[in-house]
Amino acid sequence: MRRSTRKEQDPDLGILAVQLSARVQRALFARAAEQGFEDVRPRHGAVMAYLDAEGTRPGELARLAGRNKQTMGAILDELERLGYVRRAPDPADRRARLIMPTERGLRFMEVSDALVNQIEQDLSDAIGADRYRAFREVLQQGTTSLPAGGRDAEG
Repeated sequence: MRRSTRKEQDPDLGILAVQLSARVQRALFARAAEQGFEDVRPRHGAVMAYLDAEGTRPGELARLAGRNKQTMGAILDELERLGYVRRAPDPADRRARLIMPTERGLRFMEVSDALVNQIEQDLSDAIGADRYRAFREVLQQGTTSLPAGGRDAEG
């Protein structure tokens, strides 16, 4: 049997993880576009998923998203140009910068949180609430049990 056929019929963990992530992202960003956020892209999720309303340091965003600082800087530049974030001095340390959501960024964060909740509810409805809770628990355990080292998701 050809490898491609075997992988299609019995996908391994890596394929399943990529497929799930891609489907969630397609659903999220398609629905976000319908609500006026057609310029935000999946790569921007590395910032927007972890950004606090009161601001977050770029290094912390990079760590949380599993990206290197250079990749994170490029994503932040894009989001700043699009009007979702701004850079500001950190009041706790004037040498440091905070990434602050703009009004548009805050609206997107609110909308995307609601959309993710709806996507999770859709999946729960499709497979059953008990199975979905168990799926999330196992997925989280599996995710945290693997080492986080290596290249970031962009590289």
